Amino acid sequence: MNIVDLTFEPGKAPGGFFNTQRKDVYLKSPGVEYTGIIYEFTVSSMAGTYIDFPGHIAETGDGQDAFNYPLEKLYRRRAVVIRLDRQNDSGGVTAAELANACQSDIRPGDALIVNALGHCQFNEINERSVFFEQDAVEWIIGQRVELLVSDIYESKALLGVFYRLFQAGISTVCFPVNLNKLTVPEVKLTVMPLPVRGVTQISCRVVAEF
Repeated sequence: MNIVDLTFEPGKAPGGFFNTQRKDVYLKSPGVEYTGIIYEFTVSSMAGTYIDFPGHIAETGDGQDAFNYPLEKLYRRRAVVIRLDRQNDSGGVTAAELANACQSDIRPGDALIVNALGHCQFNEINERSVFFEQDAVEWIIGQRVELLVSDIYESKALLGVFYRLFQAGISTVCFPVNLNKLTVPEVKLTVMPLPVRGVTQISCRVVAEF
């Protein structure tokens, strides 16, 4: 079995921050003494790789959050992998590109992974210089997937990519890495956010197996 970690280190991604403060606690009893270490965190919901539930946009909220989102939709989900090799500043990805590159049948309720940038990571291109065209978003919605993991999403012009995906009930994972290591047309995908009540955007760990 191959296991690929798709998680970008918290605090390294643009737009997010992750600060850690260590505290040493000296503990002693008649039989033992040692120093325990605890940590306090200051963290944004966009630190590293993170998941957006539809409620990340207020107008598309469906009552689901990191606490009550069904675990079975995040654990070892069947995910179809689409691989492209788009270059920096190459513009919009179309529905035809996605359909032509898709090598496995997408079933309703599946997850979808789009590796649009080939061996390039999301932070190695000019931000939002490669993005989904509107027909690509409609194609994704038409596949009736429930979860999308992609190294591209919105354009600088704000075409409403996230708004339309969330309207369709599709949750999104942003800033994944190592997508180029997924060399098969489908994998088992696990997304692991902390179950925090009321939160609709949160850092997570993402793992694929095949």
